[in-house]
Order: sequence, then C-alpha cells, then structure tokens
Amino acid sequence: MLYQQISNWLKNYLESNNLECFIIGISGGIDSALTSTLCAQTGKKTIVVSMPIYQASEQLKRSHNHINWLKSKYSNVESLEIELTNTFETFKSLFSTENKLALANSRSRLRMTTLYQIAGMNKGLVVGTGNKVEDFGVGFFTKYGDGGVDISPIGDLTKTEVRAIAGELGIIKEILTAKPTDGLWDDDRTDEDQMGATYEELEWAMEYKKDPEKLFGKQKEVYYIYNKLNNQNKHKMVAIPVFKK
Repeated sequence: MLYQQISNWLKNYLESNNLECFIIGISGGIDSALTSTLCAQTGKKTIVVSMPIYQASEQLKRSHNHINWLKSKYSNVESLEIELTNTFETFKSLFSTENKLALANSRSRLRMTTLYQIAGMNKGLVVGTGNKVEDFGVGFFTKYGDGGVDISPIGDLTKTEVRAIAGELGIIKEILTAKPTDGLWDDDRTDEDQMGATYEELEWAMEYKKDPEKLFGKQKEVYYIYNKLNNQNKHKMVAIPVFKK
C-alpha cells in the first residue's frame, strides 16, 4: 500500500538522522490530517500542534476532532495547542502600514517558527503538509511559512490522491468533505476562491502538454490560470539563486 510505503520512508528518514519525533501543524484540512496520520503510523513519537490565529470556529473544531481521533487510534501521538493571536497582534502593531497579503503570510511564518521551536526542544523533524499541485504546480504556499519544512511526505501526491488515501485510512468525514482553505484570512475564502480553479482542474492543467490553442471554454481558462500562477510563484519552487564568483 502506498500509505505504508510513505510511513516506512518517514520512519527510516527519522532514524537515519538520529531524531526522535515528528512535528506537524494541524489546520483542520485534509493535507495535515493525512500527513499526521502517516507519521503516527510509524510508531514514532508524533506531536501534532494546533496554532490558532483568529481561527474560524469550524476550522478549529475540525482540528480538535482530528487530533482526538488520531490520539484515540495511536498511543504515540501527543498534542499541543498554542494560541498565537496575541503574538500576531504584537507583531502586526510594529508596522505602520497594513498589507493584508503580507500579514496573511506572517501568520504562516509565525506558525513555522513555533513548529521549529517545538522541534528544537524535542529533537524533532518538522513535517510538511503540501501536496504536489500546491508545492510544485502553482506555488500555493507561504515561502518560509508552511513551505519551511524538513521533509515532504505528500509532496508527490495530487489532491485527488490525498483524498483517496485519507478515505482508506478512515480520516473523519468532516475533514474529507471540507472545502480546502489556507486559513490565513479573517474571512471564509477557500483555496478555489483565491486561485480561481479547483485542485482537480489544476491537476489536469499540470499534466496537459498539448497545444493550448486547441482548448476552449473552462479548460482554456484553467490552463491559463495554472500557467499564470506557476510563473508568478516560480521563485518559491526553484532553488535560491546563488552568485558564483
């Protein structure tokens, strides 16, 4: 089974690097739910962390429900909830001009810093929760935020594959059916609202290699959405440029 292969890979990587546990941020979405389950299946200590910053109540409820489900199934799972709203407000107050996108990304970076603090205290590995389309297709992640991780177990899985494996593993229905959202905004905008296409549509565009001029209607629209996002976020998906003397 693919999920067992991923769990074995995670376990081998942890052991080969002489580390003791996995650290995963839990958002209430399917990607972090699957990733944390794959880590828990290794039998190694797995610390799951909820880090609300003005979090929508439904997202927070799903996070709690998933964590409770995970702990009921795996005795090696521990949980933490670290309220970061006041920290975010203090950070926000340092700047005279408010840029909503920059502040949204700052939420993600505060969470990354928190995960690495926990990892440092526990000889842990920060585990990424990005899927293939997000991480290598459209760059739908925060640079040095949720993109700042040590290992990426689902980075080669499409959202469709993530959903299928999550279903196989019995992850709770409310997470399986929830609309994907990054949870970085004060409103209830979804990933589709932000990108203009569903993950399934973007998966198709990522694999489409034929002449785009032969496309019509929605397919053509999605193809150009994908390529626009891919181009504008390329800097996130390639190695940092290094000047060579």
